[in-house]
Amino acid sequence: MRISSIYRAGQPVISFEFFPPKTPEGERKLYESAAELKELHPAFVSVTYGAMGNTQANTLRVVSEIRNRIGIETAAHLTCVAHSRGEISGILEKLAAARIENIVALRGDPPQGETEFRPVADGFRHASELVKFIRSCSRFGEAFDLIVAGYPEGHPECRDLRKDLEHLKIKVDAGANAVNTQLFFENGFYFDFVERARKAGITVPIVPGIMPVTHGPQIEKFSKMCGTKIPGEIRRAIERFGDDQDSIIRFGIDYATRQCRGLLDGGAPGLHFYTLNQSRATRKIYSNLGLAD
Repeated sequence: MRISSIYRAGQPVISFEFFPPKTPEGERKLYESAAELKELHPAFVSVTYGAMGNTQANTLRVVSEIRNRIGIETAAHLTCVAHSRGEISGILEKLAAARIENIVALRGDPPQGETEFRPVADGFRHASELVKFIRSCSRFGEAFDLIVAGYPEGHPECRDLRKDLEHLKIKVDAGANAVNTQLFFENGFYFDFVERARKAGITVPIVPGIMPVTHGPQIEKFSKMCGTKIPGEIRRAIERFGDDQDSIIRFGIDYATRQCRGLLDGGAPGLHFYTLNQSRATRKIYSNLGLAD
């Protein structure tokens, strides 16, 4: 099912994000988590891409398995990293053959150790170019719904919020159907972002991205990469609980529950959970919010 149809239904749309594991054991555990989360009836799940596009085959395998065997609608990440136009066309053909109808179209991050993104020959420099290319393909232009990324606190490489929003408008105007935001921990950033986007003429659903705090150093790492501010409440909890994982997880679930409730009460069209291939925190947040019912 296309994500545009899902959002038109008018109910909060709940989705999860997974990443392709590096080992067979990790992949087995991922499918176990996906099967557990299926009980929560998510609208869809998305599956990410590795650096340098090196898990593209894994992404295709995982989205096919989740959609066609486990039975959850999927969206495959597709990035500009290391791919020429011809290679992108080949990937689109494989996705269509696997009956995948939704794509998360991203530029992707520079390879580890590099500070600047450099496209390959005959490749794309920006996600907007990727979206425009997909829409221009005679065979696949209308075969997919496209999700793009939004940054409530600004892209790490563009801290000018006005200019960053201009970049989002270009992606949406090129043919995106929805926006999933980068993770954030203060709802004010999301609501301000949506207000500015609407004033700029962006009308597609803008879905908040949620990452429950389950491990202090991990959250510190992701926040630094994403340019996301960590509120004092979270910092104090990380310092107070240290290596006490059970306590930090309980705190993270409580914080994310309050955050999600505020977002839904404020009119967010849904929630997109960055699960890190785990189900415990997401299942508990679901229960706290009454979404499982």
